[in-house]
Amino acid sequence: MKLYKIYFSPTGGTKKVIDAVSDMWSCEKETLDLFSQDKPYKCAFNEDDICIVAVPSFGGRVPALAIERMQQLKGNHTKTIFIAVYGNRDYDDTLLELKDALENLDFCCIAGIAAIAEHSICRQFATNRPDDKDIEELKDFAKQIQQKIQSGVKDTPLVKGNHPYKKYGGVPLAPKANNTCTNCGICAAECPVKAIPKDNPRTVDKTKCIACMHCISVCPNHSRVNNKILTFVSAQALKKSCSSRKQNQLFLGK
Repeated sequence: MKLYKIYFSPTGGTKKVIDAVSDMWSCEKETLDLFSQDKPYKCAFNEDDICIVAVPSFGGRVPALAIERMQQLKGNHTKTIFIAVYGNRDYDDTLLELKDALENLDFCCIAGIAAIAEHSICRQFATNRPDDKDIEELKDFAKQIQQKIQSGVKDTPLVKGNHPYKKYGGVPLAPKANNTCTNCGICAAECPVKAIPKDNPRTVDKTKCIACMHCISVCPNHSRVNNKILTFVSAQALKKSCSSRKQNQLFLGK
């Protein structure tokens, strides 16, 4: 048996969640990072393998780029744990959309998790999550899933979400560099959609940018920033729905 960690994690929160869940398996492990650009993601799995697939929620949906890159995978009916990670507002249709996408690729979805991570834009919401309490809870979820696997779980769990999925409205933010930028080019090299020109990394192509905030997270000088006014407006809009501590959720098949 082999455990596959498959994730799309622009700012690191989703990776922290999948790491916590996967740590409870002691078998051989392999990682497929769906975020890294220009890499092949073709991989065939066996029925005795376990896959854990984790994505962030972008406005209540799976990031379109993550779905696109998943299309290269062939599930071969592999037992799969699917995870939606969100910034304390709501994951809406993300978990359902991820389950649907994986089932269409012949993965056998046996357990779902909705988990909290620090909001990638308004970082005052769910700050430093997943925290120690979250990590322990996610590890306990993993133990419950292992018990279900050992008992011969076959049914796909019911998860929250709607058909048709909610429309993704996009995010009107495209980070640009301030005057502390040294033109090191790290952001341009790592942008998953090549929205940052390598010959002028201070700028951004707004028509390509998916507002994943990865460029902000990898900038060594903290030079890439969002428009302060738009960020403030976003925070005010999210304040009511994001201020209370949301709980991680586990969905198990029977």
